[in-house]
Amino acid sequence: MSENTTEVLVGGAVLAAAVAFVLYTGQATGFAAQGAGYPLSASFRSLEGVTVGTDVRLAGVKVGTVTDVSLNAETYRADTTISVKTGVQIPDDSAVIVSQEGLLGGNFVEIMPGGSPFFYEQGDEILDTQGSVSLISLLLKFVAGDSESSE
Repeated sequence: MSENTTEVLVGGAVLAAAVAFVLYTGQATGFAAQGAGYPLSASFRSLEGVTVGTDVRLAGVKVGTVTDVSLNAETYRADTTISVKTGVQIPDDSAVIVSQEGLLGGNFVEIMPGGSPFFYEQGDEILDTQGSVSLISLLLKFVAGDSESSE
């Protein structure tokens, strides 16, 4: 009977560890239940390194997440929906930029606030966007030299 009890306890511990791992993975990747927020949309030329669950930051503070990414078949741009926490007001002349955490870090979406006294509301589209810059293309331009600037 003691072997049976030991097997049940070990099985329970393994099951608890599996559930904890699934919950942690869901939170780390952004698939956990999100708090209340309002959606905004934006369209980018390049959204390299940004996926669903990527952080949206304002002044370095996480204020939301990317909730949807899709390709617009007519414009060939990446249509994106972000969810911004309720209570965070974004001026309606703000820009949205895909930024890097560092030289080898991941990408995140950064909101550069404007100075307008009016704010985006639920479902509005942010028109001023800047996509990600490819580090490899910058390095290739540097190595090849820029012939236009030498004239």
